[in-house]
Amino acid sequence: MAAHRCSFSAVLFALWGLSLLTVARGQEATLEGNDRTAVVDNPESVAGAAEQAAGQPAAEDRRWEATAVEEVSPTEAGGGSDSPAPKPAASPPSVPRPKDDFQEELVIRPLHSGDIYTSFQFRTLWETDFTRENKVSHYRLFPKSLGQVISKFSVRELHISFTQGYWRTMQWGQPYLPSPPGAELWVWFQDSLTDVDGTWKELTNVLSGIFCASLNFIDSTNTVQPSASFKPLGIGNVTDHRFLRYATLPREIVCTENLTPWKKLLPCGSKAGLAVLLKSEKLFHSSFHSQAVHIRPVCKDDQCKTTSWELRQTLNVVFDLHNSGQGKNEWSLFKMFSRTLTEACPVASSSKIYIDITDNSQGEQFELSPATPLLSQAVVLGDRRTFSVYDLTQQITFGTMRSLNLLIRGKSSQGDMLRPLLHAERYVAGYGLQTGEIHTLMYNNHPYRSFPVLLLDSVPWYLRLYIHTLTVTSKGKDNKPSYIHYQPSKDRVRPHLLEMLVQLPPNSVTEVTLQFERALLKWTEYTPDPNHGFYVGSSVISSLVPSIVAMDTNNSRERPLFSSFFPSKEESSYFVRVYTEPLLVNLPTPDFSMPYNVICLTCTVVAVGYGSLYNLLTRSFQIEEPSPGLAKRIANIIRKMRGVPPL
Repeated sequence: MAAHRCSFSAVLFALWGLSLLTVARGQEATLEGNDRTAVVDNPESVAGAAEQAAGQPAAEDRRWEATAVEEVSPTEAGGGSDSPAPKPAASPPSVPRPKDDFQEELVIRPLHSGDIYTSFQFRTLWETDFTRENKVSHYRLFPKSLGQVISKFSVRELHISFTQGYWRTMQWGQPYLPSPPGAELWVWFQDSLTDVDGTWKELTNVLSGIFCASLNFIDSTNTVQPSASFKPLGIGNVTDHRFLRYATLPREIVCTENLTPWKKLLPCGSKAGLAVLLKSEKLFHSSFHSQAVHIRPVCKDDQCKTTSWELRQTLNVVFDLHNSGQGKNEWSLFKMFSRTLTEACPVASSSKIYIDITDNSQGEQFELSPATPLLSQAVVLGDRRTFSVYDLTQQITFGTMRSLNLLIRGKSSQGDMLRPLLHAERYVAGYGLQTGEIHTLMYNNHPYRSFPVLLLDSVPWYLRLYIHTLTVTSKGKDNKPSYIHYQPSKDRVRPHLLEMLVQLPPNSVTEVTLQFERALLKWTEYTPDPNHGFYVGSSVISSLVPSIVAMDTNNSRERPLFSSFFPSKEESSYFVRVYTEPLLVNLPTPDFSMPYNVICLTCTVVAVGYGSLYNLLTRSFQIEEPSPGLAKRIANIIRKMRGVPPL
């Protein structure tokens, strides 16, 4: 019995302990619930703290877009109160930081000629390594087709553009991203590559299939290795030029078949975001159209501890006021693209539209609607420009109609456009079909400063240059180049390559003249329309032009995409690349109608002469009695009826 009593007492003691523990936990839960209820029941304090932290920016009519994010301490956010501010909740460590990012921008700049310049910028950043042994298999925002090209062909940088039309620098100013007429391709390969020429040939064939272009016509006869004109735009600015290849196809025609694969490289395609405006029917009904793809490695911070691959897709279009069919100077998104915007790309971290209002500070040039209070300033091509910004990630931008149709109504065409500091032209002189001269004019419009320029000329082998006739004159005096690199051509193997560094005096025109002789081609080397002529690619002029304002040398800082393509290393100058017009040269062309005439004459002689002789040798002749007359035939019929033998 004593044992049973002891066991019963132990059970009662255990039950009593469990009840005490349950009551204590219930009290803690009640206290936490009361605290949360107090926080929820007092929303005014939360709203007041949010207003103080925001600084009430909506009270101003127009505000400037933030260019850098500044951290605000809890004391400043709380209005300087003595009460301790709650600590921010730490993000869970299990959520990984995304390694890829996508941004899209549209820049609209009304021109003084009444035309309008639109520039689309799409950038995809991916923190990965394509050169490692383990191939990248998972792609989220970066297009897989280009990722495989980078890893397979050991590409370090790739720049390709397709342009229809010629950029009129003196009428439209400098473009954000220049490109020559036709197709241009230049690639930097990795230093570990052994067979550069073979890889270059395979790469052009693959890119020809990706972009549905005639890049497969690039071969050794139109490929050069520049020594100084094209430097890497990404990480590492000093590279052996043996791993660089540059080629152009000035006769390449750009059409819808090139735009469609270009749009498919975007994460949202043409279904959402700014790419909705890319309607081929409107884009190609313009004065100038250029689409490009640029791939390069870039730094993500100042110390360049982490690197990323940047894919930048650009599309520049100039709409002509007269070709648009409208009599008044009035532009809108619907009139330019036949579409409006309803949303941003869902995977884009930034989606903005910039309207250049630098020359329209008081609204005297044009009227912009709907108006936006957000402004931004950026240093573009050595000048500080002011832009009205429309953030497509904010629903308030689309208004109650949930559609954005920007309207630019011109008021006056007065005002002089700021002439570009660097401009170039080129033409062919001479008469006859034996010799000629190539004239290149480079304009330095700066009133008091001179600067050097690097000129690159790639001339086909069938124009045999006389390098001893090279002359460079400025203001009527000889201007001796400080650097000349010339590689002579080989017939049907490689073209001419001429690079030289020339100092342009202030407010001057420098003329470069070079004589050449036209070669005779084989009859199979002529194009189907030989009398149209043969195209010679544009000259490339690169220079560091003096800047009006100080340039930002921190290339890792967040800036608009259209102002951050070319890296700046000096505050006093900015990089400019200018392309001249392509040349159309006539070569000695045989009369291709003569073979037709010879073939017709030969066939006629053979048919008449040989045919008659063949008939005489093979035909058998027989004597045939002449047919009787009519009277005799009638008499024979009567005699036959009477049973008498015929006559």
